[in-house]
Amino acid sequence: MGAIWDGLKNYIFLFLQFLYGGVKDYGFAIVLLTVTFRVLLTPLMWKQTKSMIELQKVQPKIKALQEKYKNNKEKQQEELMKFYSENKVNPFGGCLPLLLQMPVFIALYSVLSNTIELRGAPFVGWINDLSMPDTLFGWHASLPFIGNEFHLLPILMGGAMIYQSKLGGSPTGDSVPAAQTKMMNYLMPVIFTIFFYGMPSGLVLYWLVNNVLSIVQQYFVQRELETEDAARLTAAQ
Repeated sequence: MGAIWDGLKNYIFLFLQFLYGGVKDYGFAIVLLTVTFRVLLTPLMWKQTKSMIELQKVQPKIKALQEKYKNNKEKQQEELMKFYSENKVNPFGGCLPLLLQMPVFIALYSVLSNTIELRGAPFVGWINDLSMPDTLFGWHASLPFIGNEFHLLPILMGGAMIYQSKLGGSPTGDSVPAAQTKMMNYLMPVIFTIFFYGMPSGLVLYWLVNNVLSIVQQYFVQRELETEDAARLTAAQ
């Protein structure tokens, strides 16, 4: 396992070096690395994004099934699995893309932390070292979670996550699951922002670009689903 992990880190470093040779900027090289990885995963992530959006559409029917069989958990699970299969939705589909990205994320963190070439490597504007957190400005007093420096990239990343949640929509109504989902749509960006706040700016840049690409993909997936729905309605008339 250790050999596989070392190999992944080496491949990412070599590919990053290859991209740097073309653009002569490690920041843009990280952007290209993110785009390349997303392109490779596009077929899978497109399918998973469609499944997640479809799952949101059928939430009222799922809730009805859960209520109908609330006193028979075994039958409830059986009916839910049957419903998922018939409607071609995967309740765990959103987890797979994240799990696939985590090895690259961790390997890139190791590369950024341990590679001499990346130390002091600038990007744009206030980002003057991709191996360190980006600091837009600082102050004397230390505040909880954020210390005495303002890092802009994690804030932008959190904002992108909130926008993506809004683009995907939230369950409506006053039910407990709907309220919990709405809360998580705002809580997760806050958690991720705090988690990434002290990370190397190159790593936050990777995740920010990844979020932006997810937003673009989600937009086009939704347009595709709307077209499919319109075609079904037309065929039914």
